[in-house]
Amino acid sequence: MQQRHIPALQLAIVRDGAIVKNTTYGIANLEYDIRATDQTIFSINSITKAFVGVAVMQLAEENKLKITDPLSRYLDSLPDTWKSITLQQVLTHISGLPDIMDEEEQVMGHGDEQEAMQKVKTLPVEFKPGEKFRYNQTGYVLLGQIITKLSGMHFTRFIEERQFKPAGMVLTRFGDSYDVIPNYAGAYTMTRQVGSRFIRNSVPGNSYMQFPVFFRTAAGIQSTATEMANWVIALKAGKLLKQSSSIDLLWTPAILNNGKTGGFNILTNGYALGWPTVTREEHPAVAPVGGGRSALFVYLKDDLSIIVLTNLMGSNPDQFIDEIAGYYIPDMHESNGFGLSPNLKKLRAGLLMEGFDKAGAIAARLKKQDPAFQLDENELNKWGYQLFAQKNITAALAIFRLNVTLYPQSANTYDSLAEALEAAEQTSEALANYRKVIALAPQNKHAAARIQALSAK
Repeated sequence: MQQRHIPALQLAIVRDGAIVKNTTYGIANLEYDIRATDQTIFSINSITKAFVGVAVMQLAEENKLKITDPLSRYLDSLPDTWKSITLQQVLTHISGLPDIMDEEEQVMGHGDEQEAMQKVKTLPVEFKPGEKFRYNQTGYVLLGQIITKLSGMHFTRFIEERQFKPAGMVLTRFGDSYDVIPNYAGAYTMTRQVGSRFIRNSVPGNSYMQFPVFFRTAAGIQSTATEMANWVIALKAGKLLKQSSSIDLLWTPAILNNGKTGGFNILTNGYALGWPTVTREEHPAVAPVGGGRSALFVYLKDDLSIIVLTNLMGSNPDQFIDEIAGYYIPDMHESNGFGLSPNLKKLRAGLLMEGFDKAGAIAARLKKQDPAFQLDENELNKWGYQLFAQKNITAALAIFRLNVTLYPQSANTYDSLAEALEAAEQTSEALANYRKVIALAPQNKHAAARIQALSAK
């Protein structure tokens, strides 16, 4: 929280079908210095989509729809290019639909559903369905229309009746910044827009979020970590979906036309029915994330689920939930090598046995033993910074130096090494490496500024 300037954070841990840790930290309202409590309500933003996935599967269990059905089976007046797109493609963001968000990241239509749909229907599809993953809000608006039509009640009420109530979520509700919500933590951000640029501030500022009612399948649920934990418990216990096969389908990532999965990044590298997935050999998970401020990880091979809700946009708790998991599954700690690629793990094993000062020789030997052995520049760079954050300066410097040796034409490798050397107070060597950055990338403002600052000392 200190590193990321997070004002308030709620944490809930689920093991063996029960909440084993439930803690709230920090300040819910900075203006009035109001501390957060276990009753404080946070926006979960796009984690709302996971509820929509469950709602769709509830209707599927009642034989009211099939996820392989085309949109046109349930909705009229669709453009011809939309009609064959399936519910599954919409749920998994591989539909190619044009986005109902405009270039300013605002929902089209000024809060009016009819106006928004009229505008988005005039736009061309972005790609052939199944061709790629591209996050898209339009499909979830359409899903809201389908849920409302097939359930006989507005989709918000259907989710309240069929998920909030069975899971005992008495504080959870739909809403946005316009609504007066008791004990609401609000939203803060470290960035602000100036023209076309985004400027990062040193302290949090207020952020305003508007989710028109018709858009609230995409975002709009407000909840607590405790109630989100109870929702996960209810889902895994069969209270929301009756068939285990429904949950299996809910959590299966979409396969693109090229046979691969697509997702947000290296970590959340797939997307299932409203649920981003962390597809990996070690400790795979389904991992809904919302607004860059909240995340929920259900570890599929482990009896562990973790919910982190915050009131800071851009705090990205998905980036540190695995580290929290390490307190329950020790091999998941970053310091134990979790998250490193197979080749980096081979390198790490050799370094731990022979010493980080032998990094170059060990890397060369591994390459000789296996010509396919390759160390990725970005992966090495990331590991170097992880070691540095763990206060293992000697090891970090060894990895940064190895990266420079392997990628001598990359300005970024010299820049990272220079930063670490500067932090280690090895000023003359830091200066030398910053100068190498400028030699390779003359426009690098960071290196130029550091050269000026260090030369003045």
